[in-house]
Amino acid sequence: MSRTFKRFAAAAALLGTVAGTAAVGQSVDARGSRWIRSVPSMSVLDAVASEDDGTIDFEVELSRPAGWFGAWTSVYLRGITARPGEDFEGRWQTVYIPRGHTSATVSVDLIDDAVDEPVEDFYVKLGIVLGARRGDTRAVGTINDDARTVNLLHINDHHSHLEEDGADVDLGTAGGAFDYAFGGFPRVAAKIAELESTVENPVKIHAGDAITGTLYYTLFKGEADAAMMNDVCFDMFALGNHEFDDSDAGLAQFLDWLAEGDCGTPVLAANVIPEIGTPLAPTAADDYLQPYVVKDFDGEQVAFIGLDIAQKTQVSSSPLGTTQFLDEAETAQRYVDELTAMGIDNIVLVTHYQYQQDLALAAQVTDIDAIVGGDSHTLLGDFGPFGSGDGDYPTIVSNADGDPVCVVQAWQYAAVVGELAVSFDQGKNVGCVGTPHLLVDDFTREDPETEEDVAVDGAELAEIEAIIGTIPSVSIVEPKPSSQQILDVYSAEVEVLSQEVIGAAAEPLCLGRLPGDSRGAPFCTPDQVAASGARSDVNGGFIQQIVTDAFLARAFRADIALQNAGGVRVTLPAGDISIGDAYTVLPFANTLVEMEMTGAEISAVLEEAVTNFVDNGGSTGSYPYGSAIRWDVDLSQAAGSRFSNIEVRADDGTWSAIDPAATYVVVTNSFLAAGRDGWTTFGTVTAGGRTVDTFIDYAQGFIDWIEQDAGGAISVPSPEDFSTQSFVDAPAP
Repeated sequence: MSRTFKRFAAAAALLGTVAGTAAVGQSVDARGSRWIRSVPSMSVLDAVASEDDGTIDFEVELSRPAGWFGAWTSVYLRGITARPGEDFEGRWQTVYIPRGHTSATVSVDLIDDAVDEPVEDFYVKLGIVLGARRGDTRAVGTINDDARTVNLLHINDHHSHLEEDGADVDLGTAGGAFDYAFGGFPRVAAKIAELESTVENPVKIHAGDAITGTLYYTLFKGEADAAMMNDVCFDMFALGNHEFDDSDAGLAQFLDWLAEGDCGTPVLAANVIPEIGTPLAPTAADDYLQPYVVKDFDGEQVAFIGLDIAQKTQVSSSPLGTTQFLDEAETAQRYVDELTAMGIDNIVLVTHYQYQQDLALAAQVTDIDAIVGGDSHTLLGDFGPFGSGDGDYPTIVSNADGDPVCVVQAWQYAAVVGELAVSFDQGKNVGCVGTPHLLVDDFTREDPETEEDVAVDGAELAEIEAIIGTIPSVSIVEPKPSSQQILDVYSAEVEVLSQEVIGAAAEPLCLGRLPGDSRGAPFCTPDQVAASGARSDVNGGFIQQIVTDAFLARAFRADIALQNAGGVRVTLPAGDISIGDAYTVLPFANTLVEMEMTGAEISAVLEEAVTNFVDNGGSTGSYPYGSAIRWDVDLSQAAGSRFSNIEVRADDGTWSAIDPAATYVVVTNSFLAAGRDGWTTFGTVTAGGRTVDTFIDYAQGFIDWIEQDAGGAISVPSPEDFSTQSFVDAPAP
């Protein structure tokens, strides 16, 4: 008898003298019966693992928390088809559940002989139990040597954001809050390379919207993005809606650049069907696109099916009218059925379809095991003091068969690399775990005397690094040198190429927050009169009106555009307009957002915009400008009564009074859509789920309008098309 077992035997004898003999059926007094009934029952649960997991973990559970001294048991291991010393270590273990707790884990070491074997079993039996009654005392341990773990390393929606961004955080160190750099494609490349070298069966995935969104796309049309992606060498790339922003021909050019080099990245789009003879299918439907790719991992085949968001791509991007976009769920099931008929049962969907829609899609399709998604820019996971996401990473739901599906997404703008490990066995997902990695580096703080950024160093830096080291989802990552060298080549050209002329203004495009202000100087006077007859002292800023007209033209679903005056930053003098000028006019990191609103809500948000500065001490930058909408405004009136004669313009150019009960699609910038600058109703609409972010960079939308809609020639609109038709200022205090 082992020393461990002797201790349990002695303890059992002691328990018998304390608790009486009720456990063996002898009579006890009422107090003893109550004591026995109050003791929790102890059970052991089945467990499954594969040899290469290293251990198999059994949960020992109590029906309720352990009593005053906890609960003990001995655990005896006995082979069924598995054998001790050959397949698992040891025969006896002990486990203690502390007072107030309900469970503990018994970890049994497995022996990996590197030989593929059938499923083997052994059983775990609870021996002497102290401090608890006996429940289910026997469990089966299954050693499955056939499971294969595949590690999916993924990003999505980098949108030509190749350079790093910055933020600040306070980790409680002596110096307080500090700034840090995060993301950037060279860090993505470094993290993926690190993970690829350390995990088994890595698969590198990009889930769409690689292009459009920054000056890098405006200037290089995807060439820079393709070069950076080829340094990572993705195993697959699923199309997103913004891949079609420059129509099929622009996408084909980007894919030509992506095909350069040795990567040969497959482009997945099962539900996108280009017409033969068009840019994406010059000779055959699969010239550029394919529905899926199958990868083999030591005999275990896993298929990856690509899906693009159909309706959004058709109405918010610019695909050819002949290019078909099929239903996402029907297409997924069609190819799942095709693959399973081929004997391929391990299936991952790579979707550009939005997180919530991915969760719904999982329930509609049989035989899928995981979804790697994009489009909604969803942050999943917990990043401690750096923030938290909108769901679990991975989020586990069920497919149409009732089997688990692991759903992931990796935020946006080359800031996060997702790492999802999925274990497959006999065509089933038998488990998944994962970590989203936020990529950070370069910790600085502003010197209060010089107002210059200085690096955090010494003991505080060491403390910061130690704290971050305890957060699995945050990684300190230095840029990959080869990737940084590629980026440096393109960034050196940005300054020169940003001077490229995209249009010309026939006259000064004056800036004015309120009608009659002097922000347009020195190019404009407060009462500037345009060639069209528009007056800056009546109608307000010329450039603000032009920007809203551009937004309306580039948001293809929108009926109305609304923009805050302060979101437009400078006057453009008469003469040439460059790409750099456009980004100076609209310098913020905003996107175009479409909102479904009633006429009453639109009227309310206009009132809120002026209340923000007339009554609440806010900036006049919240004053509204709009396209296909106009009004009279009198700031001398009481709040809620300052706008009158609000009208909207129909497609045929006629104007009519806004209908309070009708629904309109309003395009605005993402800053306002969050309810900021006093535009509270916008925030309510967004919270209610009536907002769609097009993820079109608003400066890019302005550039596209100049080149594609205005034909490069910009003039001030007629006064009747300005949003402000008449203006009365608030009385001086």
